[in-house]
Amino acid sequence: MARDQYLNHLASVPLFAGATTRELRAIAKATVELNIDEGREFVTQGDVGREAFVIVEGQAEVRRGGQKIGGLGPGDCVGEMALLDHGPRTASVIAATPLTVLVLSPREFSGLLDEVPSLTHKILAALAGRVRQLDSQAFG
Repeated sequence: MARDQYLNHLASVPLFAGATTRELRAIAKATVELNIDEGREFVTQGDVGREAFVIVEGQAEVRRGGQKIGGLGPGDCVGEMALLDHGPRTASVIAATPLTVLVLSPREFSGLLDEVPSLTHKILAALAGRVRQLDSQAFG
């Protein structure tokens, strides 16, 4: 798939909400396409996170402590916190169907923020929104 075809997928990712077409092109250029077989665990709870994945096609299952806690599909992103803190994964993610994902590594992410500084503010705003949403879910 051509990089420009990924722009709609990237635009639907909350982490990149509000990004301009130019910024989305830079993000697409910084990613690598990867196909993942059904049943493969590509994020393991407790492992140190090194990259983020944007699902382009297919479905994935999120598990914490062996229990299913959610599902992911096209436009969803997993592992984005690892790009910022390189901390342990909080859940495992398994391909429920064959997946096509875009992989963003820390090096490319860092270069992207250097190349497109305006993206930093948008990502910070998206992450702050996520923290507020989780806080509201947890504490009302």
